[in-house]
Amino acid sequence: MTLDPRIRDVTDRIIERSRPARDAYLDRLAQAAEQGPARAHLACSNAAHAYAAMGEAKAALAADRQPNLGIVTAYNDMLSAHQPFETYPALIREAARAAGATAQVAGGVPAMCDGVTQGRVGMELSLMSRDTIALASAVAMSHDCYDAALWLGVCDKIVPGLVMAAATFGHVPAVFVPAGPMTSGIPNDEKAKVRQAFAQGQATRDELMASEMASYHGPGTCTFYGTANTNQMLMEIMGLMLPGAAFVNPGTGLREALTKAAVHRAAAITHLGNDWRPAGHVLDERAFVNGMVGLMATGGSTNLILHLPAMAKAAGITLTLEDFEAVASVVPLLAKVYPNGLADVNHFHAAGGLGYLIGQLLDAGLLHEDVETVAGTGLARYAQEPKLIDGALTWVDGPAETLNDRILRSAKDPFQPTGGLKQLTGNLGQGVIKVSAVKPENHVIEARARVFSDQPAVKAAFQAGAFTEDTVVVVRFQGPRANGMPELHSLTPVLAVLQDRGLKVALVTDGRMSGASGKVPAAIHVAPEAAAGGPIAKLRDGDRVRLDAVTGELSVLEPDFDSREPVVADLSANNFGVGRELFARLRAGATDATEGASILF
Repeated sequence: MTLDPRIRDVTDRIIERSRPARDAYLDRLAQAAEQGPARAHLACSNAAHAYAAMGEAKAALAADRQPNLGIVTAYNDMLSAHQPFETYPALIREAARAAGATAQVAGGVPAMCDGVTQGRVGMELSLMSRDTIALASAVAMSHDCYDAALWLGVCDKIVPGLVMAAATFGHVPAVFVPAGPMTSGIPNDEKAKVRQAFAQGQATRDELMASEMASYHGPGTCTFYGTANTNQMLMEIMGLMLPGAAFVNPGTGLREALTKAAVHRAAAITHLGNDWRPAGHVLDERAFVNGMVGLMATGGSTNLILHLPAMAKAAGITLTLEDFEAVASVVPLLAKVYPNGLADVNHFHAAGGLGYLIGQLLDAGLLHEDVETVAGTGLARYAQEPKLIDGALTWVDGPAETLNDRILRSAKDPFQPTGGLKQLTGNLGQGVIKVSAVKPENHVIEARARVFSDQPAVKAAFQAGAFTEDTVVVVRFQGPRANGMPELHSLTPVLAVLQDRGLKVALVTDGRMSGASGKVPAAIHVAPEAAAGGPIAKLRDGDRVRLDAVTGELSVLEPDFDSREPVVADLSANNFGVGRELFARLRAGATDATEGASILF
């Protein structure tokens, strides 16, 4: 199928806008490649240090004739999604030997669980941990001993941070190795009902705990389609992962076979062979457009609207909110996975998964097929799915028809004609809203504002019965410079209860919502943020606010609004506790949300 001209136009604009930075990036990549395998330049003493603990592999490493694979791992057993990585290094070393290569753990990176820190001050380190992960990965790769790298990460900030590092070391081939989702627990909608009941005092803490433990119950990624699983979709559709690898459960024979295959592929695409596939060539403008297409077609996490621009910057590419909106206006919504539907990612995978979805998008001309991937040239191979047949891993054509049209549909019969993301602009600044799970009757709200500076104040007002009419709940001083831009997901049950009571309610914030954000309209990532004197700092209780997800308007309807002075908040309390003092300079140097909220670019 011929590429849709609207997708081509977006891509061409990105290419033209990015040309100076991208050309300089590719020049640096070429210069690094011209030096040949990095290990060949190690002095004897340097090499001896690098290989001292490698046992039987020392001779092969010293000979410089076999590929040496670096493992960058985000393993810990605080994250259920990352716990399976505990056994991966041994498996990878074994697979590397079978592939005629060696492998070393180059380094570990921090990986926090947003589910643990949600609604707590630790969440204020969450977004900044992305750039910290990129920095830690650079330290791991700085030993310059690796002909290719295997990147082990799954969750929210971890994958974007790893991609930023992989792009920075763009001359080194990069293969991302997932762990897979946990098996399905209780349905996500049942969990949400218990959360709402608890918020209203209608469920006990024991009942809430039993519900949560039945949902988050074992190794693997949380099964709703939040940021972690959106990351995994992106790594496939952007060509950094083997086809069909994202959503295979941990502890299965197919999962192990895919991990071994990833090692063999990493060994095959180094500069020592004839099929060199450096990360910087895979991560081109077309790959990032494909990522945005996948984001819209699946109703993925709004967090990636922050992460993709930061990831792209690392590869010399500039993305804007206008690019996201342009892609969203073209790409139909093909998947309904919680919170956009009742299914979880295991159900999505069983319904045909990414193989079917990518095939549909390719047939509709909505993806660049002519891209480089770690699996080879062309995205068509990602419309296939892996199978273990007689113990051997092979790829077969994915299903030609959806296996459940309540979860996954064709491009000719989508759930919605567009991707459900809208850029918002007006005298309140610039932001975004995800409406794929919001009912059409809630796409427009005009109501008086209630203004808060933190989540606990909103919850206290709710418990006091303060919300009795249609309301735009404003939570400001939640941006990257103010407190690190935490997710405000713990407000979801409260706002959902108000909506269920028949009120029209919306959220406006310079902070983030979780990838699990759902049915309540939320204008998020509002920039400039309040801490930078943005217009959101001028809002007062009772101001009439209009949020229109149809026209893209986010405005205050008070005649004196533009002439007001912004409120200046005392943010000193954000500087201490759970390590926040160590991140003070990072917060101060962060860019606007529209540019990725990064300290690095």
